[in-house]
Amino acid sequence: MSGFAPVVGVFDSGVGGLSVWRALRGALPHARLSYLADNAWAPYGERPAEALRERLLTLVRDWRAREPLNLLVLACNTATAVGIDALRAEHRELPIVGIEPAIRPALAASRSGRVGVVATRATLNSARYQALRAACLARAPGGATVHERAADGLAAAIERGDGAAAEALCRSHLQALLDEAPAIDTLVLGCTHYPLVLGSWRAASGAQPLTLIDPAQAVARRALGLLSGAAASGLALKNEPIWHCTGHAEALSRATRQWLGMPADVRPLQS
Repeated sequence: MSGFAPVVGVFDSGVGGLSVWRALRGALPHARLSYLADNAWAPYGERPAEALRERLLTLVRDWRAREPLNLLVLACNTATAVGIDALRAEHRELPIVGIEPAIRPALAASRSGRVGVVATRATLNSARYQALRAACLARAPGGATVHERAADGLAAAIERGDGAAAEALCRSHLQALLDEAPAIDTLVLGCTHYPLVLGSWRAASGAQPLTLIDPAQAVARRALGLLSGAAASGLALKNEPIWHCTGHAEALSRATRQWLGMPADVRPLQS
């Protein structure tokens, strides 16, 4: 199989998945990463769960008809929360990796036992998140607490490349969380858009030291483990990345230059 590269699909509602793409490129340098941004529907966070689920099923069907994927990474917390079970049921032969708020490692890292989670409203309201939260707290030391904040507007600001708005939103959302629970010492970035503005989160924390938890590296390690056992059918000859979007191609191309420092030849995918 020398000279062949496994094809790894990386899905996000927009540009947030680029934070996971970066980690995957480091862990899987020989894989061909095929990125799909559903920027025609971005941001996902405030859309109805059932509509998102049907949208995901349609997009992945169309994507796989174009490209044989060896592995699919849902680099979107909202997509994972509302759609991963349906995708796994429909594509049983395809390994699928999701991304979820890293509550367990945050509780392990916290000295105060007070953990904050910033995520989209859809993620926080999902049954999958609520079950994850309950399971993590059940295993945590007594007295541990998790405090959430729906960071409305932040993913959209990052999609637009509006750094000033993103910084202001990081500050206001974090302040609201700290007003509710001043003892928080660990913050889970529960949307893949949010690590793209890591500096804004650090600036917003001010004098209060916060450990910021980004699960991208854990997702990359999981993908590496699954890919070693994935079927070899459909391997690509090259490992140059592939870029798809459902909306304006220039928006994704601009984002790859801004966040990854590289150009992208973006192909439209209509669904």
